[in-house]
Amino acid sequence: MAFFRLSPIPDDTPAIRGAGLVLRTPRMEDFDAWARLREQSRDFLTPWEPLWPEDDLTRSSFRRRLRRYAEEIRSDTAYPYLIFRASDRALLGGITVGQIRRGVAQAGTLGYWMGAPFAGQGIMTRAVGLLLDAAFDDLRLRRVDAACVPTNTASVRVLERNGFTREGFARQYLCIAGRWEDHLLYAVLRGDPRPGLEDARIGGE
Repeated sequence: MAFFRLSPIPDDTPAIRGAGLVLRTPRMEDFDAWARLREQSRDFLTPWEPLWPEDDLTRSSFRRRLRRYAEEIRSDTAYPYLIFRASDRALLGGITVGQIRRGVAQAGTLGYWMGAPFAGQGIMTRAVGLLLDAAFDDLRLRRVDAACVPTNTASVRVLERNGFTREGFARQYLCIAGRWEDHLLYAVLRGDPRPGLEDARIGGE
């Protein structure tokens, strides 16, 4: 795995590489592949995500999304990545460390999505491991939080394989698919054992 310090210019934000994956910030030229994968995965993803805007898969919406990402990177509040297969650069999903709090917190929140054709293959477990390396070693975070709907057992497995500890239960925590859903609350600290870490590094580019 290789990671280089992030530039304040989003176009220069380096990729994170390892475990047969490439994590890099989205670009406008990713739109077609991104929209195609999201549409193909709509039924798979919508039970676990906030309601999609009507224009969510349009080029103009994607352009607005990129502008928001650029501002978040510049302000050091979030670092969004798309996940690609290293061998052929196929788009697999997305992952973000966001809601970054500096000062006395030094913490961020993990979010991710996986395209339906690539689910259940251990890809997200590897991607989370790579991003945690960068979050702790390069962004100097001390803590990364995550939350998931209790019935999302695949997400629970991804988190627990990466050393996240369940810390609580939050009622009506987020509005998911148009409903306020309870969530399990997880966190991992810098220095916590991460069982999936070595597996995530196998096959690194």
